[in-house]
Amino acid sequence: YRVDDPILLRLIRRYLQSGVMEKGLVSPNTEGTPQGGPLSPLLSNIVLDELDKELEERGLAFVRYADDCNIYVRSRRAGERIMESITTDIEKKLKLKVNKEKSAVDRPWRRTFLGFTFTNNIKQPKIRVSKQSIQRFKLRIRKLTSRKWSISMGDRIEKINRYLIGWMGYYQLAETTSVFKRIDGWLRRRLRMIRWKEWKKIKTKQKNLRKQGINEQQAWEWANSRLGYWRIAKSPILDRALDNRYWNNQGLKSLLLRYQSLRWT
Repeated sequence: YRVDDPILLRLIRRYLQSGVMEKGLVSPNTEGTPQGGPLSPLLSNIVLDELDKELEERGLAFVRYADDCNIYVRSRRAGERIMESITTDIEKKLKLKVNKEKSAVDRPWRRTFLGFTFTNNIKQPKIRVSKQSIQRFKLRIRKLTSRKWSISMGDRIEKINRYLIGWMGYYQLAETTSVFKRIDGWLRRRLRMIRWKEWKKIKTKQKNLRKQGINEQQAWEWANSRLGYWRIAKSPILDRALDNRYWNNQGLKSLLLRYQSLRWT
């Protein structure tokens, strides 16, 4: 594949010669393009166009984004043979180096691609969010729902919603609604934990539980509970007091509902 557009070539050259900023200081870029830079996907698509054509000629099922590529075959033996031949072609013909540590022949549901993986149903596989992606999601939500972060619930929910909308916009291709339902429940528990801490005093807890429809005896008992914040956030009484309708009224977005609306449109 050859690029003859002078404007595009000039833009690529400027990117390559722009240098790298580290700790406020710009240093010259002497080799290649920085990892994760905006130029990397463009150059990958140009250079690896030959790889796409080679895989198409062989009749192989594959998916590629920038320099990340998965090839799907019917057996491990075929996978090992294809991996060896394609690696040789990439390194000898394209003069590129294949990362052997990240490359492997394995079942599709044991591998991840751009944050996605598959269920292990061979006849009817479904796309799902990878475990690593869910772990990164929870890490981000834990920061946004930290009890040490002094911020109003309204502002907190606004920041959470921004993240949820962007995250679901990317992962709407997944086909496992149970995952989004489970994440919704986990997030609401995090918020119940914060709300319980905000109420602080026993009288305040009792008063607010009564406002949410809990009878006087139960409100008094739970207001005096010595359970930790996380444990009490899962209690039936707090789950009933601060239910889904409560958080909907607070403005919290639901991953499950947003997923369903995106799939239907």
